[in-house]
Amino acid sequence: MARYAARHGHLARRLFQLYAGLALYGASSALLVRSGLGLEPWNVLHQGLSERTGLSMGVVLTITGALVLLLWIPLRQRPGLGTISNVLVIGAAMDATLAVVPDAHAMAVRVPLMAAGIVLNGAATGLYIAARFGPGPRDGLMTGLNRRTGVSVRLVRTAIEITVVVTGFVLGGTVGIGTLLYAVTIGPLAQLFLRVFAVPAAPGGSPVVATGTPRRAILRP
Repeated sequence: MARYAARHGHLARRLFQLYAGLALYGASSALLVRSGLGLEPWNVLHQGLSERTGLSMGVVLTITGALVLLLWIPLRQRPGLGTISNVLVIGAAMDATLAVVPDAHAMAVRVPLMAAGIVLNGAATGLYIAARFGPGPRDGLMTGLNRRTGVSVRLVRTAIEITVVVTGFVLGGTVGIGTLLYAVTIGPLAQLFLRVFAVPAAPGGSPVVATGTPRRAILRP
């Protein structure tokens, strides 16, 4: 009975981390939008598409995530609960946050919004990945291409992110100091928060330990 209760509590914690991480990811991305100082690579594309289509960024993010998920089929990738939840939750959380956080005009407000967005994004990444419910659609695309082509994860990731940033910028997405700071800090921040939010193993298992830079596991909205 005690073991069943422990396992139930373990699953409940993982589920809480999954959805808290996804919601926080969407909210933190919205803070970067409101700062106007630059977005994460994929959100540069999402913002550009939003500008062109008139759809909200959250809706564009959700549609893009679903389309990327379709690319998993030829790559023989299998989505998990976290993968599907990623598509459904992050965009909704982003739109909800954008609805209540106004645009910032003063640099004294924009800079803290940018900093908070980046740090909270790192925390969200740690929460989500440590829950171990499967990668986001864009991460799965990256690792799937790595397996099918033999090209290194680093090179695949770089090629994809350069493509989405350039395309998003041409479409009207915001590239700036926030984009650069995000690129150089998200890895260390994610690693830190992976350790903070590491979920102990269920009874009879082994503990989850975050080691090395999470190159294969960085959450993409």
